[in-house]
Amino acid sequence: MKRETIAIIDFGSQYGQLIARRVREHNVYSVIYQPSVNADELKKLGVNGVILSGGPASVYTPGAPTCDPRIFDLGVPILGICYGMQIGCKMLGADIAPAKAREYGRTSLQITNKEQLFANMPDSTTVWMSHGDQVNQLNDDFIAIANTPTCPFAAVKHKTRAFFGVQFHPEVTHTPRGKDMLKNFLYEICKCQGNWHMSNFVEEAIKAVRDKVGDATVICGLSGGVDSAVTASLIHKAIGSQLVCIFVDNGLLRKNEREEVISTFRDHFHIDLHVVDWGKQFLDKLSGVIDPQKKRKIIGAEFIEAFKSESKKIPNAKFLAQGTLYPDVIESGNKDGNLAANIKLHHNVGGLPEKLGFKLVEPLRELFKDEVRLVGEYLGLPEDLVWRHPFPGPGLAVRIIGEITEKRLAVLREADEILIDEIKAAGLYRKISQALAVLVPVETVGVMGDERSYENVVAIRCVETTDFMTADFSHIPYEVLGNISTRIINEVRGVNRVVYDVSSKPPATIEWE
Repeated sequence: MKRETIAIIDFGSQYGQLIARRVREHNVYSVIYQPSVNADELKKLGVNGVILSGGPASVYTPGAPTCDPRIFDLGVPILGICYGMQIGCKMLGADIAPAKAREYGRTSLQITNKEQLFANMPDSTTVWMSHGDQVNQLNDDFIAIANTPTCPFAAVKHKTRAFFGVQFHPEVTHTPRGKDMLKNFLYEICKCQGNWHMSNFVEEAIKAVRDKVGDATVICGLSGGVDSAVTASLIHKAIGSQLVCIFVDNGLLRKNEREEVISTFRDHFHIDLHVVDWGKQFLDKLSGVIDPQKKRKIIGAEFIEAFKSESKKIPNAKFLAQGTLYPDVIESGNKDGNLAANIKLHHNVGGLPEKLGFKLVEPLRELFKDEVRLVGEYLGLPEDLVWRHPFPGPGLAVRIIGEITEKRLAVLREADEILIDEIKAAGLYRKISQALAVLVPVETVGVMGDERSYENVVAIRCVETTDFMTADFSHIPYEVLGNISTRIINEVRGVNRVVYDVSSKPPATIEWE
């Protein structure tokens, strides 16, 4: 069966990846392209429809991004969102101008045509606006199908072409019926059937791995995280004993992490797992280093040395498996529009293919993070592993602000374990997207027992997000925060103060380094 596909042309929207994920939530595959993609490429792909994303530019300014006009002659439905609506309407003859009143935030949408895009919708619904320009005047080829108090053409459709435009953002959660609108575009307008399922993906991926690898050996660098775990599990299902996994203990792991990886992959899945004990080498090289970028470079270089040392012991190894995800592919796209030309290497194994002459196997490169978790569940990975919070490749090194020492690592490991224990006990682990403890290079005065103390500060960071591009701090109940603080101060020697990070991303990042 032909895979149904929606092409998303991204004009620089902060929501471009979110649009792609929303399409896939309706069991239709989506691919993100830069504006330079031409109609011939999309025709060859056999797309069922096209979505033009939003973007920060104004369509009438010099150098504003545009798209191949022949896309409108492909004969497939097109949905323009915000800037995408404006560029589509402009190319089809409408007039675009600065809005008299910039709209940003929630507003009420009045629907005047409840066919196709707004099928089965109420007369009025809330939508999320974010625009400074809007369609100022329609020509006779368009009709308005919805409006807001300040935007008379909040949604339009072309009379003879299957082009629809919305000035608001249906992909964000602030537009409550946005999913229904996108579903109408996919099913009512593009006539999709919804044949994109994880079971189909896994079968296709397994066959692709077998065809590519043949009888060669594949090496997979396990980090203990979700991406590498699902990659290893899928490839093992495809080629069995031809897979060899390497787990590098860099001395920067969380408490009991090494034991858990061994138990899961060697004992449970019976995967050939090589454990490389390289902690001393990492810590020696990190001694006295404070700059976070230097830390990352040292850890990356030392990882390569550890990996090279072990991989030489593995005969017939011709392929390296990496947990590259679709956001990595998108973010690495170069300026000429070839998204696949410059894939960002996984933080643990960057540079290894070139240094060792490996060919790459990247079975997850079409997927978003939430889809990877679904594959993990389908493959039977333990729930704790599938839903594990992200953990950075450099490990605890970027959660210790300042110098890395054995003593400081021991303090942070204990604090981290208490944090995770408490949020799990409170039933919050799955609600929180990422939780971490940070050891701050500040000592503060306190009173412990009958004596004054002068000891470390631990910062707690918990965030909620759907895409990790933006995030809000988690509103954890005070009682839970109190339990976390009390336990860390009482049980972790060397800590007398715990603080909670209430920053959002942006402007702050999720990790502290």
